[in-house]
Amino acid sequence: MKHMNWQIQRRWHEVSEGDNLAPVAFPLSVYRLVMAAGANRDFNAIHHNTEHAQATGAPEMYANVMLLQGMWERTVREYIGSAGVLHAIRGFRMKSFNTAGDTVTVHGQVERKWTDDSADAAQRHRLDLRLWSENRHGVSVGPGLAVVSLPP
Repeated sequence: MKHMNWQIQRRWHEVSEGDNLAPVAFPLSVYRLVMAAGANRDFNAIHHNTEHAQATGAPEMYANVMLLQGMWERTVREYIGSAGVLHAIRGFRMKSFNTAGDTVTVHGQVERKWTDDSADAAQRHRLDLRLWSENRHGVSVGPGLAVVSLPP
């Protein structure tokens, strides 16, 4: 996984509708799934035990919602920088399993650039970012929308 340079800050005037977010890939090792399940206290065995997951009809242990949403937030945060604000994630839908051994890649595109005159001046410059996750089977999560603001 690449390292983010947090000294770089994207500004609202630098963005255009249709711009693509840099895709971010997340390899799903057994270690990552176990650590994520423990970190967010989701101890359901489907997230860390192959036999249990398969007994429920899943092909393998698989990522939980919090891990997958965290992937979206990481991708958005890399795009908006540390001074950007994530206001909402909408339309997050799991379509297929993201299993141990898969690599999940989060993609995004600027769908809308707008101003929210009801917001305070620091958070008025908004973007709607269309997001989706793909694994070896195609789109596995989304598409959904993140609403963010950037410094002017």
